[in-house]
Amino acid sequence: KRRFLPNLQNRKFWVESENRWVSMRITNAALRTIDKNGIDAVLAGMRADGQKI
Repeated sequence: KRRFLPNLQNRKFWVESENRWVSMRITNAALRTIDKNGIDAVLAGMRADGQKI
């Protein structure tokens, strides 16, 4: 049997609005979403879902 695991990456993002670095363990697909929408929009969506950042 073969397991399909997500492509997880450890990344640090500079958030200009908060003037700090944010460390995240995210998938490659999430990296593409951040490139497309921006880190501020992604963080706002995560906070709306109730996730801790």
